[in-house]
Amino acid sequence: MHTRFIEWIWHITGSLALTPEQASKAFDRLAPLFHQPGTSHETSGDTLTFHKKDPASQDKMSVFNSGVLRIENAQDGPVLRYRLVSRALLYCFLAPLMFLAFAQVTVAIGKLEGASKDAAAEKPKEKDVVLPQNPIDRFLGAPAPEKPKKKKGDDEDKKPSPTASYVFAALFAALYVAGRLLEDWLAKRLFRKSLSEA
Repeated sequence: MHTRFIEWIWHITGSLALTPEQASKAFDRLAPLFHQPGTSHETSGDTLTFHKKDPASQDKMSVFNSGVLRIENAQDGPVLRYRLVSRALLYCFLAPLMFLAFAQVTVAIGKLEGASKDAAAEKPKEKDVVLPQNPIDRFLGAPAPEKPKKKKGDDEDKKPSPTASYVFAALFAALYVAGRLLEDWLAKRLFRKSLSEA
């Protein structure tokens, strides 16, 4: 399967209309975004490519690991097209799947334990075993020792619960959806602001 069918999960693509003046100075105005610790970039003609390694938290584009920005001439005028790659979005997408897998494993373990308990319950119960008594206690007439009583709740089924896994899966799914929409909007706003600055 070609990865282009699933790249939308961790790739953010978009475009921004430019004025002729913005197009001529676009990369100069965007350059401060890539003059950050851990960021390397290269400009070749109408294309800018960048890579990030351990970016600082203050970096406005720290969520993106790499990307390509290209200035193209469209029918309505010059356009800035960008394609940004974010491993953070990929991890947020995969996290719910991982927690759902944990939930299914937990449910399967619960079913196995329930089946083993049912099989044990079907076996005939052993007769009450007489606990051994010390000969001295017997000679002195002490009563025979009793079997320890089970505490309340000992017989209750304590099946492993998948609830926590479902909660984490829902949290990461919500985080991915919010991040996917928010980062797309923030990237476009950041580029627009940088290009508008004199």
